[in-house]
Amino acid sequence: MFKRRTPRSLLQRLGDFLWPRGGWARAASYVGHRLRRLPDRPEKIARGVFAGVFTAFTPFFGLHFVVAVALAKVMRGNLLAALLGTFIGNPLSYVPIALISLKTGHYLMGSRLSQTVEKSVLRSFVDAGRDLRNNLMAIFTGQDANWHNLSQFYDQVFLPYLVGGIIPGLVAAMFCYHLTVVVVSAYQKRRKKRLAAKLAELRKQGRETSEDGITSN
Repeated sequence: MFKRRTPRSLLQRLGDFLWPRGGWARAASYVGHRLRRLPDRPEKIARGVFAGVFTAFTPFFGLHFVVAVALAKVMRGNLLAALLGTFIGNPLSYVPIALISLKTGHYLMGSRLSQTVEKSVLRSFVDAGRDLRNNLMAIFTGQDANWHNLSQFYDQVFLPYLVGGIIPGLVAAMFCYHLTVVVVSAYQKRRKKRLAAKLAELRKQGRETSEDGITSN
């Protein structure tokens, strides 16, 4: 009943993922709108945002929602805010986030980021996922599993990404935390004032109606 008459093709779904309808500016505006209207304390919402934004700087692609929710539970943050916070990592920001995290990680570990990985960060994750799938399938097919490429991926990409994402992740998460507290607090105060003014107006109308009724009697 609620399905599309003409199902979207794979290319159309991929296009919507890379560039949502209305653009990323509209998507960001929607996320901000949802955050402001969450029925929770500003500090708790901000802790959830912190968890989501920090998670976006980790190399756990495909598990960001799970990691963000787990971290938000530990921090006693709003879980929905954590999910919304992960959207700071999107197809437009993944590459710069990955490069910043990798370069920071290699610097801290005293190693050097290879030019091959730097030119194709996402490709290295795709290749690692394929190798992991093939090795797991080898358990059931009897083929030989080759862990050499995954070992190189771990040493050159995953571990430096994990280590290097901590500092920029904390910086971005702290900035978004304080911004969320300010924005949500201001929104909730304005909303309370509007509700109080509306309630006062309704009471005034009620009194006027009562007085008119007494006068007419």
